[in-house]
Amino acid sequence: MKQEINPRDTKRAYAFEMWMSAPMPMVTLVKTMNVNNLLKISKKTGVKFNTLMCWCIGKTATETEELHLLPENGKLFQYDQIAVNVVVRNRKGGINSCDIPFSDDLQQFNRDYIALTTKVAEECASSFLDGYMIVGTSAMIQTELDCIVNQYTDKFLNPMVMWGKYRKEWFKTKLPVSFQFHHVQMDGGDAARFLEALQKTIGTL
Repeated sequence: MKQEINPRDTKRAYAFEMWMSAPMPMVTLVKTMNVNNLLKISKKTGVKFNTLMCWCIGKTATETEELHLLPENGKLFQYDQIAVNVVVRNRKGGINSCDIPFSDDLQQFNRDYIALTTKVAEECASSFLDGYMIVGTSAMIQTELDCIVNQYTDKFLNPMVMWGKYRKEWFKTKLPVSFQFHHVQMDGGDAARFLEALQKTIGTL
């Protein structure tokens, strides 16, 4: 459910006043993750690596207070449900967006992921969810990337987690992850804690 709230009643009051009307309020942090555990689970269960990444992002987001808030059209909204958005390559060679509701049950999330992305790919039509806080993702696995800075547009102020191809180095598999967020939604320290929490979720799944 999506509900408008008064920014003055939240700890984001100062940030709302400072950054709501800023022309460039998006911030990007980059952290290199150890994703050994996801590769092991993927091989053991058959669940795709990117699906596991999206589940970990959704799981961490549900436990992050700031990621239940989002500024929009000069207002602040609070959400009680999280969904993860993925970019889907459709059957015509183009791309579409697909929102996947987060489920604490990994197998249910995997079933939803497969069903919804398959439908979007076949129909060449994006699929969106109403009333969910959307955490965007973009996986550009064609090459190894050090950092990704997304475009800024007032049509999409949601947080975005992006990555490229993972890197195998000795006994570790590393993945640089870029996290873009609106400064009204959270501060740099909050974003850093989110990335730390995401690493913990990845390592303990």
